[in-house]
Amino acid sequence: MNKLMVFTGNAHPQLAKDICKHLKIHLGDALVSRFSEGEIRVKINENVRGKDVFLIQPTCPPPNENLVELLIILDALKRASASRITAVIPYFGYARQDRKDQPRVPITAKLVANLLTVAGANRVLTVDLHAGQIQGFFDIPLDHLYAVGIFIDYFKKLKLKNLVVVSPDVGGIKMARAYAKRLGADLAIIDKRRTSPEKAEAIHILGDVKNKNAVIVDDLIATGVSLIEAVKALKESKTKDIYAAITHGVLSGNAIENIDKCKDLKELVITDTIPLDDHKKHPRIKVVSIAPLLAEAIRRIHFEESISALFD
Repeated sequence: MNKLMVFTGNAHPQLAKDICKHLKIHLGDALVSRFSEGEIRVKINENVRGKDVFLIQPTCPPPNENLVELLIILDALKRASASRITAVIPYFGYARQDRKDQPRVPITAKLVANLLTVAGANRVLTVDLHAGQIQGFFDIPLDHLYAVGIFIDYFKKLKLKNLVVVSPDVGGIKMARAYAKRLGADLAIIDKRRTSPEKAEAIHILGDVKNKNAVIVDDLIATGVSLIEAVKALKESKTKDIYAAITHGVLSGNAIENIDKCKDLKELVITDTIPLDDHKKHPRIKVVSIAPLLAEAIRRIHFEESISALFD
């Protein structure tokens, strides 16, 4: 392990500390600050020559600040002659812009992939990408982790009876099926129509949810509008208790206000891929740690062991 080093930017230092605690190593010493005019200043304060370096930096809000910080730290590590640099991006921002669904729009996810490679990343480690095809945007190895195991452990402890796993849209069927299989639960799908990038309207439910406890699963929650519509549709179909298991808690705009008003949502369970600020904390929002999963993945990458074995 003497060749393994972990560094972090300012996006989520607590997650980096938790990962290092699981790995039983110290967090690498690096200065990541700002010059007087706001430009990002980086200096690696430890010798990384010939080391296997992992940089923990989700590109969560503010995404532009955190992305540029990530790129600059990668460049600093590359120029300091690190043997291999892995960009650990628990939440991969700009993932929703993954295709040209309208004329004259960018494919920003591909642009970010190119930037990471040029900046010096030799490989990428991420969790629950918004679109699986983003893996193909990279010309370097990408390891894609899934938070399903963490959520499964949490809900098994609740010992919920008569359970149904609900996908909030057709695109999330594969993820929902994985949850349903491992929980031994039924599967349901909400057919919805998106009226704008921030607004969706639930149409009807495919599957039997009456008198069952429901778990809505998804990869990210932004304003929470889609989730609220899903909860509303489930409640109208006579569902009992409703939970949500969502990997990335972006919680932007008036998300907390929306969740507070949605009394039919018993609990929203998210991971700490994105730090939960104090003003976003809510009694019905539960955070489970992704650090053990990331730490084990980092250990396996360092020792050239199988990552897929984590999901057997």
